Amino acid sequence: MSSVLVIDDDRSVQHLVSKVLRDQTDKVHTASSAAEGFATLERESIDLVILDVVLPDNTGLELFERIRKLDPRLPVIFITVVDDSDTAIEAMRLGAFDYITKPLDVARLQQLVQQGLEIRRLMNVPVSLDNDEETSPKIDRLIGKSPQMLEVYKTIGRIASQNIPVLILGESGTGKELVARAIYQHGDRSKGPFIALNCAAIPEALLESELFGHEKGSFTGATSLRIGKFEQCKGGTFLLDEIGDMPLLLQPKILRLLQEYRFERVGGNQSITTDVRIVAATHRNLEEMAAENRFRTDLLFRLNGVVIRLPALRERKQDIPPLVDHFLKRYRRELKSEVRSLGPGTLERLVDYDWPGNIRELQSFLKLAIVRATGSVLIPEFLPPELQDRSRTSVFLPGASTSIGRDSLLSSEFLQERIQAGTENLYAETIEQLDREVIGVVLRHTKGNQSQSSKILGITRGNLRNKIRSLGLSIEQHVNLIEEDAGSESDDPSASPKARSEATVPD
Repeated sequence: MSSVLVIDDDRSVQHLVSKVLRDQTDKVHTASSAAEGFATLERESIDLVILDVVLPDNTGLELFERIRKLDPRLPVIFITVVDDSDTAIEAMRLGAFDYITKPLDVARLQQLVQQGLEIRRLMNVPVSLDNDEETSPKIDRLIGKSPQMLEVYKTIGRIASQNIPVLILGESGTGKELVARAIYQHGDRSKGPFIALNCAAIPEALLESELFGHEKGSFTGATSLRIGKFEQCKGGTFLLDEIGDMPLLLQPKILRLLQEYRFERVGGNQSITTDVRIVAATHRNLEEMAAENRFRTDLLFRLNGVVIRLPALRERKQDIPPLVDHFLKRYRRELKSEVRSLGPGTLERLVDYDWPGNIRELQSFLKLAIVRATGSVLIPEFLPPELQDRSRTSVFLPGASTSIGRDSLLSSEFLQERIQAGTENLYAETIEQLDREVIGVVLRHTKGNQSQSSKILGITRGNLRNKIRSLGLSIEQHVNLIEEDAGSESDDPSASPKARSEATVPD
């Protein structure tokens, strides 16, 4: 459950923000003055604040300073009239999350809110080690008592309070971000900010500006001074995720930051000092990349002050039973499922599988199995097809919500039909068809409840609505989906899906 507070004396802004954020948050509170806004913060649990620079009874900056004392981890997005507002820039120097100008760019506002709520979650949801006594459902846990994981816990405890760089290595889906958050939360910087940035997710041309900021006029489109993430994270911990994908030309600036804690904004000459702890993570072999001149050797030496290697799930299969038990309890709560236990043979199937997608794949498979289950026992028949036939070849797509095997949700007839039709866009068509099937199954399971469906799927309600629209699923009257056990051929994905089966869904 997330909530946003909008503090602006303009009622039209309050109404607009409340309307555009209804799919991203559970509750939008509004206030027309600094006093009213601060009273709401003291009374309600707020995850993000949208704050106008000019208020009738106070300035936004003065209120921001009071908010920082009340909750230093609370992301604050400023609203300003002019593009180069000195007040908003000063607020960012002091730790504000970002700012946006009037008239409001709705898409930009939604993007900032999504990022801010994620930052709030990363900082506030505790990460518990498996030997901790805390068992609250609102806690993320590192699960496992294998020798490899016990070594990880010991390393976290040993280095959490030390101000040295940490390099986390491991395959996709092994839990590198959880380890980074555990280091942050168990260390001396836990009261400061925690910022995570995926180097592979930002275009190379924008990554330097995102990290270091830029001066006004430094390049086309730089209409104002921009405070970078390293400057915002002063006093906190910064996770450089997928650092193996960082452009080679940008690496010297990271090296200097690690050596001197100094940098310059893009297009600037002023040297800026920051106090930030760097935690880096990657699934790539950096030593191999350095030998091939694709990663700087001196940066690698500077990063690996302490190296934490996360084992693949197939290398610690004794941890699969407690992981299954943990996720079973979590999804039983989240999905309001009746599943209470595993049937004969179910755990054996789970342990026997090699899990190329590691813990992330295990989570996805269990969630899908619970959605498909009827009754209180999870039997092998409810598991995804990859676990039905142990000889089946499977391919896990990192970051995706499922795996694709020879007998996956998609029938082989669909793939053969498209290949024989001469398609030159099979990958996109396959992903679209998979989206259609999975979303259809979940919508039918929830009887069209979009809030519950988005939670099961792990996407926002706005994203779900966009997918429903783009896939041609009709939620007003019916959900059209392809049954997994249908014997007939699949429809052309470029056409509107035909109803193989219908489940009436209330709007």
